[in-house]
Amino acid sequence: MRFEHLIEINSRQTSVQLVAPAFTPEQLWRGLMWRVTAPGRFPMGPDACECREVKPGHFERTIAFGQHVMKDVVVCEPMQRISFTPQPHGDTTPIGLCIQVEAPAPGHLLLRFVYESLGELSAEEAYFNEYRHNAWLHNDRDMVRTLRQWLTDGDL
Repeated sequence: MRFEHLIEINSRQTSVQLVAPAFTPEQLWRGLMWRVTAPGRFPMGPDACECREVKPGHFERTIAFGQHVMKDVVVCEPMQRISFTPQPHGDTTPIGLCIQVEAPAPGHLLLRFVYESLGELSAEEAYFNEYRHNAWLHNDRDMVRTLRQWLTDGDL
């Protein structure tokens, strides 16, 4: 299973920039790193997250959503991409996420989100793919809305 979508961060259209302030690549990256190191700051974030950098750009995390606890490894390529690889847990197939920063033209920034199963999905898991895709899309849009709010508030 693979699900991919794009969210435009900085538009090529000047009129849009008057409504939504433009991110610098550094501001966007700082916000994305908070998703790694402090995911509880985001809507629908975990209740707790223990995050430690094991070597530059490589993090091991333990994340708790109530009593559900999962572990993952996050690899960051500064200003380019962040890859989240969950460790297997329970009976579900782990699904990784890669967030890639793209700049197709000067000042134009996009985020590409790629969710990919790290094994074969069971028939039951595959049945829920459309629901998962919608949830991921809404979660990623909420993340970007939060980043925009932090930019407006001067927190980035």
